[in-house]
Amino acid sequence: MAKDLYKKIKLLREENGFSQEYIAKELGMSRPTYMQIEKGERELTISEARKLASIFSMGLENLLMSKKATKTKIVLEKEKIHKTSKATGIRIIIPRANVKKFKEVLLYILEKVGAKPNIGETALYKLLYFIDFDFYEKFEEQLTGARYIKNHYGPTPLEFKKIVEEMEEKGEIERVKSKYFQYDQKKYLPCRESDLRRLSAREVKHIDEVLARLSGKNANELTEYSHSDVPWRVHKDGEIISYESVFYRDMDHSVRNYEDEL
Repeated sequence: MAKDLYKKIKLLREENGFSQEYIAKELGMSRPTYMQIEKGERELTISEARKLASIFSMGLENLLMSKKATKTKIVLEKEKIHKTSKATGIRIIIPRANVKKFKEVLLYILEKVGAKPNIGETALYKLLYFIDFDFYEKFEEQLTGARYIKNHYGPTPLEFKKIVEEMEEKGEIERVKSKYFQYDQKKYLPCRESDLRRLSAREVKHIDEVLARLSGKNANELTEYSHSDVPWRVHKDGEIISYESVFYRDMDHSVRNYEDEL
Protein backbone atom coordinates (compact mmCIF):
# COMPACT_ATOMS: atom_id res chain seq x y z
CA MET A 1 0.00 0.00 0.00
CA ALA A 2 1.40 3.39 -1.01
CA LYS A 3 2.61 5.69 1.72
CA ASP A 4 0.20 8.40 0.53
CA LEU A 5 -2.73 6.10 1.25
CA TYR A 6 -1.82 5.81 4.94
CA LYS A 7 -1.82 9.60 5.19
CA LYS A 8 -5.06 9.84 3.23
CA ILE A 9 -6.86 7.42 5.56
CA LYS A 10 -5.70 9.34 8.62
CA LEU A 11 -6.68 12.67 7.02
CA LEU A 12 -10.14 11.40 6.05
CA ARG A 13 -10.71 10.07 9.56
CA GLU A 14 -9.71 13.36 11.17
CA GLU A 15 -11.69 15.51 8.71
CA ASN A 16 -14.82 13.45 9.35
CA GLY A 17 -14.33 13.69 13.10
CA PHE A 18 -14.09 9.92 13.64
CA SER A 19 -12.01 8.45 16.47
CA GLN A 20 -9.52 5.65 15.89
CA GLU A 21 -11.61 3.50 18.21
CA TYR A 22 -14.73 4.09 16.10
CA ILE A 23 -12.99 3.16 12.82
CA ALA A 24 -11.40 0.10 14.43
CA LYS A 25 -14.82 -1.05 15.67
CA GLU A 26 -16.29 -0.61 12.19
CA LEU A 27 -13.46 -2.67 10.69
CA GLY A 28 -13.81 -5.39 13.34
CA MET A 29 -10.32 -4.97 14.77
CA SER A 30 -8.62 -3.56 17.84
CA ARG A 31 -7.52 0.07 18.04
CA PRO A 32 -3.78 -0.88 18.15
CA THR A 33 -4.25 -2.91 14.97
CA TYR A 34 -5.95 0.01 13.23
CA MET A 35 -3.17 2.35 14.39
CA GLN A 36 -0.71 0.09 12.55
CA ILE A 37 -2.63 0.79 9.33
CA GLU A 38 -2.38 4.57 9.76
CA LYS A 39 1.34 4.21 10.50
CA GLY A 40 1.88 2.08 7.41
CA GLU A 41 2.91 -0.94 9.47
CA ARG A 42 0.04 -3.17 8.34
CA GLU A 43 -1.44 -3.80 4.89
CA LEU A 44 -5.14 -3.31 4.22
CA THR A 45 -7.13 -6.22 2.84
CA ILE A 46 -9.55 -5.55 -0.02
CA SER A 47 -12.45 -6.22 2.34
CA GLU A 48 -11.11 -3.68 4.85
CA ALA A 49 -10.54 -1.11 2.10
CA ARG A 50 -14.14 -1.49 0.94
CA LYS A 51 -15.39 -0.98 4.49
CA LEU A 52 -13.22 2.12 4.89
CA ALA A 53 -14.54 3.58 1.64
CA SER A 54 -18.09 3.02 2.90
CA ILE A 55 -17.30 4.64 6.26
CA PHE A 56 -15.97 7.73 4.47
CA SER A 57 -18.96 7.71 2.06
CA MET A 58 -16.87 7.30 -1.06
CA GLY A 59 -16.14 4.70 -3.71
CA LEU A 60 -13.28 2.23 -3.33
CA GLU A 61 -11.50 3.69 -6.38
CA ASN A 62 -11.64 7.19 -4.89
CA LEU A 63 -10.16 5.92 -1.63
CA LEU A 64 -7.31 4.14 -3.40
CA MET A 65 -6.47 7.04 -5.70
CA SER A 66 -3.07 8.43 -4.82
CA LYS A 67 -4.00 12.07 -5.25
CA LYS A 68 -4.43 14.18 -2.14
CA ALA A 69 -7.76 13.71 -0.42
CA THR A 70 -10.17 16.56 -0.81
CA LYS A 71 -11.37 18.14 2.37
CA THR A 72 -14.94 17.12 3.11
CA LYS A 73 -15.11 17.94 6.78
CA ILE A 74 -18.56 17.40 8.20
CA VAL A 75 -19.73 20.40 10.16
CA LEU A 76 -22.87 19.76 12.15
CA GLU A 77 -24.41 23.21 12.07
CA LYS A 78 -27.79 23.95 13.53
CA GLU A 79 -29.21 26.05 10.73
CA LYS A 80 -29.39 25.76 6.98
CA ILE A 81 -27.98 28.69 5.00
CA HIS A 82 -29.77 30.44 2.13
CA LYS A 83 -27.97 32.97 -0.05
CA THR A 84 -28.95 34.94 -3.11
CA SER A 85 -26.45 35.86 -5.78
CA LYS A 86 -26.46 39.65 -6.22
CA ALA A 87 -25.14 39.32 -9.74
CA THR A 88 -27.77 36.91 -11.08
CA GLY A 89 -30.58 36.98 -8.52
CA ILE A 90 -30.47 33.18 -8.46
CA ARG A 91 -30.94 31.57 -5.08
CA ILE A 92 -27.91 29.57 -3.96
CA ILE A 93 -28.63 26.90 -1.40
CA ILE A 94 -25.86 25.65 0.88
CA PRO A 95 -27.44 22.77 2.77
CA ARG A 96 -26.36 22.12 6.35
CA ALA A 97 -27.98 19.50 8.52
CA ASN A 98 -30.37 20.73 11.13
CA VAL A 99 -28.88 18.20 13.52
CA LYS A 100 -31.70 18.13 16.04
CA LYS A 101 -34.34 17.73 13.33
CA PHE A 102 -32.26 15.07 11.55
CA LYS A 103 -32.13 13.07 14.80
CA GLU A 104 -35.90 13.24 15.29
CA VAL A 105 -36.58 12.28 11.67
CA LEU A 106 -34.24 9.29 12.00
CA LEU A 107 -35.86 8.21 15.26
CA TYR A 108 -39.32 8.58 13.72
CA ILE A 109 -38.31 6.41 10.74
CA LEU A 110 -36.92 3.76 13.09
CA GLU A 111 -40.10 3.80 15.17
CA LYS A 112 -42.24 3.36 12.06
CA VAL A 113 -40.27 0.89 9.93
CA GLY A 114 -36.96 0.14 11.66
CA ALA A 115 -38.17 -3.29 12.80
CA LYS A 116 -38.85 -4.40 9.22
CA PRO A 117 -36.29 -7.05 8.19
CA ASN A 118 -35.40 -5.16 4.99
CA ILE A 119 -34.56 -1.86 6.73
CA GLY A 120 -30.83 -1.84 7.39
CA GLU A 121 -28.38 1.05 7.15
CA THR A 122 -28.28 1.08 3.34
CA ALA A 123 -32.08 1.22 3.10
CA LEU A 124 -32.12 4.03 5.71
CA TYR A 125 -29.77 6.09 3.51
CA LYS A 126 -32.23 5.86 0.61
CA LEU A 127 -35.32 6.57 2.71
CA LEU A 128 -33.67 9.69 4.14
CA TYR A 129 -32.64 10.77 0.62
CA PHE A 130 -36.16 10.47 -0.78
CA ILE A 131 -37.67 12.11 2.29
CA ASP A 132 -35.39 15.12 1.87
CA PHE A 133 -35.39 15.41 -1.92
CA ASP A 134 -39.11 14.68 -2.39
CA PHE A 135 -39.91 17.33 0.23
CA TYR A 136 -37.73 19.85 -1.60
CA GLU A 137 -39.38 19.10 -4.92
CA LYS A 138 -42.89 19.48 -3.49
CA PHE A 139 -42.40 22.52 -1.27
CA GLU A 140 -39.07 24.10 -2.40
CA GLU A 141 -37.95 23.97 1.23
CA GLN A 142 -35.46 21.73 2.95
CA LEU A 143 -36.55 19.30 5.62
CA THR A 144 -33.31 18.26 7.36
CA GLY A 145 -30.86 20.09 5.08
CA ALA A 146 -28.55 17.05 5.08
CA ARG A 147 -25.96 16.78 2.32
CA TYR A 148 -25.94 13.68 0.12
CA ILE A 149 -23.08 12.49 -2.06
CA LYS A 150 -23.13 10.16 -5.03
CA ASN A 151 -21.33 6.88 -4.54
CA HIS A 152 -21.55 3.37 -5.94
CA TYR A 153 -24.33 2.39 -3.53
CA GLY A 154 -26.50 5.41 -4.22
CA PRO A 155 -27.11 8.74 -2.44
CA THR A 156 -25.43 8.74 0.97
CA PRO A 157 -26.05 11.35 3.71
CA LEU A 158 -22.69 12.80 4.71
CA GLU A 159 -23.82 13.70 8.21
CA PHE A 160 -25.30 10.29 9.02
CA LYS A 161 -22.34 8.48 10.57
CA LYS A 162 -21.26 11.45 12.70
CA ILE A 163 -24.78 12.07 14.00
CA VAL A 164 -25.41 8.37 14.68
CA GLU A 165 -22.12 8.12 16.59
CA GLU A 166 -23.26 11.00 18.80
CA MET A 167 -26.69 9.43 19.29
CA GLU A 168 -25.11 6.12 20.29
CA GLU A 169 -22.95 7.87 22.88
CA LYS A 170 -26.05 9.55 24.33
CA GLY A 171 -28.01 6.29 24.40
CA GLU A 172 -30.61 7.52 21.91
CA ILE A 173 -30.17 4.60 19.50
CA GLU A 174 -28.53 1.19 19.55
CA ARG A 175 -26.67 -0.37 16.66
CA VAL A 176 -27.10 -4.11 16.11
CA LYS A 177 -25.83 -6.56 13.52
CA SER A 178 -28.23 -8.98 11.88
CA LYS A 179 -28.75 -11.03 8.72
CA TYR A 180 -31.06 -10.29 5.81
CA PHE A 181 -31.21 -13.56 3.91
CA GLN A 182 -27.51 -14.47 3.52
CA TYR A 183 -26.22 -10.89 3.82
CA ASP A 184 -24.82 -9.14 6.87
CA GLN A 185 -26.96 -6.18 7.87
CA LYS A 186 -26.44 -3.20 10.17
CA LYS A 187 -29.63 -2.08 11.92
CA TYR A 188 -30.49 0.64 14.43
CA LEU A 189 -32.98 0.45 17.28
CA PRO A 190 -34.53 3.60 18.78
CA CYS A 191 -33.91 3.94 22.53
CA ARG A 192 -36.28 6.87 22.97
CA GLU A 193 -39.35 8.24 21.24
CA SER A 194 -38.94 10.92 18.60
CA ASP A 195 -39.80 14.46 19.64
CA LEU A 196 -42.39 15.45 17.05
CA ARG A 197 -42.48 19.00 18.37
CA ARG A 198 -39.48 19.62 16.09
CA LEU A 199 -41.47 18.54 13.03
CA SER A 200 -44.47 20.27 11.49
CA ALA A 201 -47.67 18.37 10.69
CA ARG A 202 -46.81 18.77 7.00
CA GLU A 203 -43.37 17.24 7.51
CA VAL A 204 -44.74 14.27 9.46
CA LYS A 205 -47.40 13.67 6.80
CA HIS A 206 -44.72 13.80 4.10
CA ILE A 207 -42.47 11.32 5.92
CA ASP A 208 -45.41 8.94 6.38
CA GLU A 209 -46.16 9.11 2.66
CA VAL A 210 -42.57 8.32 1.65
CA LEU A 211 -42.40 5.41 4.11
CA ALA A 212 -45.71 4.02 2.86
CA ARG A 213 -44.43 4.18 -0.72
CA LEU A 214 -40.86 2.94 -0.29
CA SER A 215 -40.25 1.15 3.02
CA GLY A 216 -41.45 -2.16 1.59
CA LYS A 217 -38.57 -2.21 -0.89
CA ASN A 218 -35.32 -3.95 0.03
CA ALA A 219 -31.89 -2.29 -0.14
CA ASN A 220 -31.23 -3.43 -3.72
CA GLU A 221 -34.61 -2.21 -4.96
CA LEU A 222 -34.14 1.14 -3.24
CA THR A 223 -30.62 1.41 -4.67
CA GLU A 224 -31.85 0.74 -8.21
CA TYR A 225 -34.67 3.25 -7.78
CA SER A 226 -32.29 5.94 -6.50
CA HIS A 227 -29.79 5.19 -9.29
CA SER A 228 -32.43 5.96 -11.90
CA ASP A 229 -33.34 9.29 -10.25
CA VAL A 230 -32.04 12.37 -12.07
CA PRO A 231 -30.24 13.93 -9.04
CA TRP A 232 -28.05 10.82 -8.75
CA ARG A 233 -27.58 10.37 -12.50
CA VAL A 234 -26.36 13.90 -13.30
CA HIS A 235 -23.61 14.00 -10.66
CA LYS A 236 -20.16 12.41 -10.62
CA ASP A 237 -18.98 9.95 -7.98
CA GLY A 238 -18.07 11.75 -4.78
CA GLU A 239 -19.99 14.93 -5.66
CA ILE A 240 -22.53 16.49 -3.34
CA ILE A 241 -25.94 16.08 -4.97
CA SER A 242 -27.71 19.36 -5.67
CA TYR A 243 -31.23 19.69 -4.32
CA GLU A 244 -32.13 21.85 -7.33
CA SER A 245 -31.73 18.84 -9.66
CA VAL A 246 -35.08 17.41 -8.42
CA PHE A 247 -36.85 19.80 -10.78
CA TYR A 248 -35.55 17.77 -13.75
CA ARG A 249 -36.93 14.42 -12.56
CA ASP A 250 -38.82 12.03 -14.84
CA MET A 251 -42.39 10.88 -14.24
CA ASP A 252 -41.29 7.74 -12.39
CA HIS A 253 -39.64 9.80 -9.65
CA SER A 254 -41.35 13.17 -9.61
CA VAL A 255 -43.73 13.73 -6.69
CA ARG A 256 -45.04 17.13 -7.76
CA ASN A 257 -47.94 17.76 -10.09
CA TYR A 258 -46.60 20.57 -12.25
CA GLU A 259 -49.65 20.58 -14.52
CA ASP A 260 -51.82 21.92 -11.68
CA GLU A 261 -49.51 24.94 -11.45
CA LEU A 262 -49.91 25.98 -15.08
